[in-house]
Amino acid sequence: EYSAQFISANRIQLFEARPDAFFSFAHPGFARSLLPARPEPRKTLISMSQTISMPETSFAALGVPAQLIAVLAADGKATPFPIQADTLPDTLAGRDVLGRGKTGSGKTLAFCLPMAVRLGASRAKSQRRSGRPLGLILAPTRELATQIEAVLSPLAAAYGLTTTTIFGGVKQGRQVTALKRGIDVVIGCPGRIEDLMQQGFLSLDSVEITVLDEADHMADLGFLKVVTRILEKTPRHGQRMLFSATLDNGVDKIVNRFMTDPVHHSVDDANSPVAAMKHHVFEVATAEDKDDLVSALASGMGKRILFTRTKHHAKKLAKRLTAAGIPSVDLHGNLSQPRRDQNLAAFKSDAVRVLVATDVAARGVDIDDVELVVHVDPPMEHKAYLHRSGRTARAGKAGEVVTICMPGERRDLADLLRKAKITVTPTRVTARAAVVTQLVGEVAPYVKPQPLAADTAQHGASAGGARRGNSPRGRTGSAEGANGRGRREARPERDGSSARPRARQTARPTSATAGRGVSSARSAASPAGSRTAASVSASGGRGRRSR
Repeated sequence: EYSAQFISANRIQLFEARPDAFFSFAHPGFARSLLPARPEPRKTLISMSQTISMPETSFAALGVPAQLIAVLAADGKATPFPIQADTLPDTLAGRDVLGRGKTGSGKTLAFCLPMAVRLGASRAKSQRRSGRPLGLILAPTRELATQIEAVLSPLAAAYGLTTTTIFGGVKQGRQVTALKRGIDVVIGCPGRIEDLMQQGFLSLDSVEITVLDEADHMADLGFLKVVTRILEKTPRHGQRMLFSATLDNGVDKIVNRFMTDPVHHSVDDANSPVAAMKHHVFEVATAEDKDDLVSALASGMGKRILFTRTKHHAKKLAKRLTAAGIPSVDLHGNLSQPRRDQNLAAFKSDAVRVLVATDVAARGVDIDDVELVVHVDPPMEHKAYLHRSGRTARAGKAGEVVTICMPGERRDLADLLRKAKITVTPTRVTARAAVVTQLVGEVAPYVKPQPLAADTAQHGASAGGARRGNSPRGRTGSAEGANGRGRREARPERDGSSARPRARQTARPTSATAGRGVSSARSAASPAGSRTAASVSASGGRGRRSR
């Protein structure tokens, strides 16, 4: 057979193959007029890397029902992405599927569509039962679970299906109430899902479709044992789909044990960069020059995400930018879930235009109009670089990526970019360099900062006493749990809030000490209204270690 590789939803690339071979390509949009259905054996080879066009593929041609096509059209989705065009014929037919595509390739919609179609037919034949969903979607982080529900919910509603999210960092009461009422599809993180199963609120014996999203990330966070225990509770005859940017780190064990004759679809190399993404490396000489450059890059009119290595740096940088007249919010594992949701909502709604985040936002934050990603601190490895960078140039749009490099980081950054297959020439710059000014474009108007207010919710208090979360041990992603008893030291944060906490506990400050360090007023008039920063005194943060 000839080897075929996707270029876009309606283009493939053919490569040389052995003579006397038939050509066939199981793609619904491939016109039979291009090649006979059963061509005669041919001696002539197709030349290397010949590219041919196919008719534009539509969701209807892939078998998506009319009521869902109307929902997609209302959201501006008319043409499927390659990962969707490639997998939908198999997923709609009930096959087990392994789907791989780079970040921003449309994997979420690729499994949400068959989930809605197939479960909609099942729900029409049965009654909804308390605590027994028909569909289960596992995700590594709260942000990704929330994003998946946002995509699935309107599709499910077209069939009268109900959905809910389940994850740690919040009280379980709302989640338990939803399960008792009866839910068709549960989207959640492994730790809290297993916790509710053990408490008897959730049973998976009626699950017909199970999806693992970002399975490699769940492996990185140590969730595979929990995922294995969860999958063991689902019926063996059910359909299972696994979608991820990469398929490694022990994911093959899950595939071999729980998937039946899976169809493997891969539309991109695991580490391939996005073609519409332009990369820059800006070298600076001093820390002061770096601070000035970061402020300049954050000052543009469009949305931008700034990535830092630690939670402390993310919080501090967002606070500094806001004080400089650039409204910013932070996103990291020490924030309570309500605060995360509030900050993300402010960023999505243009209430603020700068999001300062750790790698917790590198996956699962799907915002199409981010024009610039800045690696304030270069990541530790190349996959994190690609996932961070993938927050821009999404859904076929263009985007810019800047990595700021200090002199001592040159060698490690060069090695990282080589592994990520990124070719870029470093440029020595200052904040006023022409290349920086051109990249920033029009500078946004200065916004007068409002007085900072304390927000103890940032330290987990608003989690309301939730003691179990997304981690394999059932704890919240924050070291404090929900009651603010400890302070995690500044350290690089792994992807996702659900990583196992590694905290160094400090003594709880006395009420007198805490009272001097924390203001109790909340500012509601800030242009970055969803963000407030806690101001903790030195005496409150340097308690002696607990024994």
